[in-house]
Amino acid sequence: MKTIAIVGGGPSSYIPELSSDLASLWIGADHGAKVLIEKGMPVDVAVGDFDSVSGDMLALIQAKAQETKVYPQEKNETDLELAVNEAIDRQAERILFFGVTGGRMDHTLANIQLLYPLLQHGVEGRIIDNQNEMELKLAGSHTINYSTSYPYISFIPISLKVEGLTLHNFKYPLEKESVPIGSTLCLSNQLCEDTGTYFFKEGIVLVVRSRDEGDLK
Repeated sequence: MKTIAIVGGGPSSYIPELSSDLASLWIGADHGAKVLIEKGMPVDVAVGDFDSVSGDMLALIQAKAQETKVYPQEKNETDLELAVNEAIDRQAERILFFGVTGGRMDHTLANIQLLYPLLQHGVEGRIIDNQNEMELKLAGSHTINYSTSYPYISFIPISLKVEGLTLHNFKYPLEKESVPIGSTLCLSNQLCEDTGTYFFKEGIVLVVRSRDEGDLK
C-alpha cells in the first residue's frame, strides 16, 4: 500500500515524533514544509500559497524541497486540500495527516471532513496527533487491534444516524444499536482482547483512538 504523509501548519506541540519510514513520500502544506525542515524530515513536495512563512523561509523551502508548487492566495482550496489533491495525483492509497489539529477549530473541523472525499476516492486517511488517531469509516465490518499508545476508542456518528452498530471484544459491547448524531454512547470504550471487530449497516462513523494527556510521557 502506497502511503503518503501530509504535514500541515498546526501547532507543533500537537505533532508527534515523525519518522521517514512512516511514508514513502512527504508533502508539506504551506507552513507544514517549514515544520518538516525543522524536524529534519524530507520534503518531497511543498505546496501552498506560503502566506504563513517569510520570504527567507520560502527560499529555504524551495532549496530543501524536491519540488515546490506555489499557488495564489486567492483560491478555492485550502493549502491542505491542495496537498491532498497532490497525494491523490501521486496514487496514494493511504494518507497520514500530521499538524492538522489544534489551534483554530474551524481548520481542525474542516480538516477532519477532508477524510470523507478521500473515502470516495478509495483512499484511507488517518489524522494523527500526540493524543489521537482519527479515521472515517463507512458501513461494513471492520477489525481493530489493541494499541498501548492509544487505548481508548470512540465511535462518533458523523451521519444523522448510524444503524446496527455492533461491537465485539470491547469492554462495553453493543449489539445492533441505532446511534444518532450527537450521542455520547460510544465514547471512551476499550478493547478487552488483542483484536476487536465492529460492524454497522448504515451511516458514517468517525473512529477516534486516544490517550490521556498524562500518558504522553
